[in-house]
Amino acid sequence: MTRILIVDDDPGLRGLISTFLERHGYRTDTAGNPPEMRAKLASGSYDLIVLDVMMPQEDGLTALKGLVAGGGPPVIMLSAVGGDVDRIVGLEMGAEDYMEKPCNPRELLARIRTVLRRNRGAAATAEPATAALPPVAENWIGFAGWRMQPDSRMVAAPSGQDVTLSDAEFRLLRALVDHPRRVLTRDQLLDFAHGESTDHFDRAIDVQISRLRRKLAAADDSAELIRTVRNEGYMFVPTVTR
Repeated sequence: MTRILIVDDDPGLRGLISTFLERHGYRTDTAGNPPEMRAKLASGSYDLIVLDVMMPQEDGLTALKGLVAGGGPPVIMLSAVGGDVDRIVGLEMGAEDYMEKPCNPRELLARIRTVLRRNRGAAATAEPATAALPPVAENWIGFAGWRMQPDSRMVAAPSGQDVTLSDAEFRLLRALVDHPRRVLTRDQLLDFAHGESTDHFDRAIDVQISRLRRKLAAADDSAELIRTVRNEGYMFVPTVTR
């Protein structure tokens, strides 16, 4: 059974979220602060953490930093502070999602399902870092020694290491690869990667580009793949072969 840990200093809210999620088939535990959270994690494993930002003594962002550094489960942040800057900071630090309080329990449930589905899909397709370069196929796309397979959503570095990307990161990379050597504005990237119906929030693209760059650089930092064009957008630098 999927286990979720709810961390919030408000016992009423903890109980409300816990009861709602358990009605929908999840097993839940709760913690009133980050030290309690760490104690729970030390005694068992969890598939996802719902973490409040504003807590006394130790805030949720500090706790998030430790979770990301320790390879902890995915985190959805909840915060009564819903400004763009706070949302960006949480996402930049490694949160999978960020919701403003008070939140609709049904929306929280939908986002939990999305995060769990995305992470399980990534884990199912992940390969060891030493895996050999996949065999050449007709629908592989190449750039700067990298290989990308759109159907299976596999990305292989020049070393042969497979790089696991989230759905959003893969769609963004695909949009860049499909328009090489061309400056794309943030609005264009949002449309190409997520469709024209998405909310146009410019800084969301900056956050996703930053995450994508980190993952690509971790596998191979020998070449510049994505260039920032000041006041305009981003450009995919390498020549693309199909």
